[in-house]
Amino acid sequence: MAGAGLLDIKRRIKSVTSTEKITKAMGLVATSKLRKAKARLKTNEYYFSNLNQISRELVGSLDDISDNIFIKGNGSDKKLYILISSDSGLCGGFNSNPASYLNEKYGDTSQSVIVVGRRGLSYAKKFNHTTIAEYVDLAEEPATKDASMICKKALTEFKNGNFGEVIIVYTKFVSSIVQETVEQKLLPIEIPDNKENSDLYSVECKEDEVLEAIMGSYMISNMMYAFCQSRTSEQSARMQAMDGASKNAQDILDSLKIEYNKIRQFAITQEISEIVGGSEAQG
Repeated sequence: MAGAGLLDIKRRIKSVTSTEKITKAMGLVATSKLRKAKARLKTNEYYFSNLNQISRELVGSLDDISDNIFIKGNGSDKKLYILISSDSGLCGGFNSNPASYLNEKYGDTSQSVIVVGRRGLSYAKKFNHTTIAEYVDLAEEPATKDASMICKKALTEFKNGNFGEVIIVYTKFVSSIVQETVEQKLLPIEIPDNKENSDLYSVECKEDEVLEAIMGSYMISNMMYAFCQSRTSEQSARMQAMDGASKNAQDILDSLKIEYNKIRQFAITQEISEIVGGSEAQG
């Protein structure tokens, strides 16, 4: 019986050891990818902040745009959410957070969503959100063509009057151990109240045409920023998840080794007792 128990524990120790090696390796990969993602995010933040500043200044220079659809809206009270998740798992609650964020905000009420990421799609269905479009198997590194494709779909829905607001829901990278789900309104654009730096630009063509022209860059910039934030948060969440899994595996190994030593010690003690008993019987 003791021998069978020892063999079983040995098999479990071997299995858990293999799992620990995998989680440690995945944790190291995530750490490396996190470093690159943070560098990419820093570069994107610089571009994003400058483009947004220019957009605010340019919009502030325009006078006759109050009735423009991108400013006034289209009259619809429906909202379209773009949920950004990942195609990969093993990253804690990262993929479920955007969909559950809407569930916590609106309860059981179904919301219309554009889902980015295969894993997020399953959670959107779990919370009974209505999927307008799905974008899966995108490049691991945020790509402008992907952001452009998603923005084009959202812009079409907005122009057709199907939705009055377009909002991105993504995971913001705060630190290597803290990420939070946030939302950012993409459409309609909010005009600065103080019309800051309104004399910086002189517009000679139709102002509606100017606003139409900058919409593409504005939306793609915001989408790329959300992508970079989300990808950085994903690697950070995966690094934490793998670190936690490795620690749990080590705890299980410690417990199994203690159990193994107990059984082995019991077997040794029992064998010694039998030898001593047999020796006494012969004497």
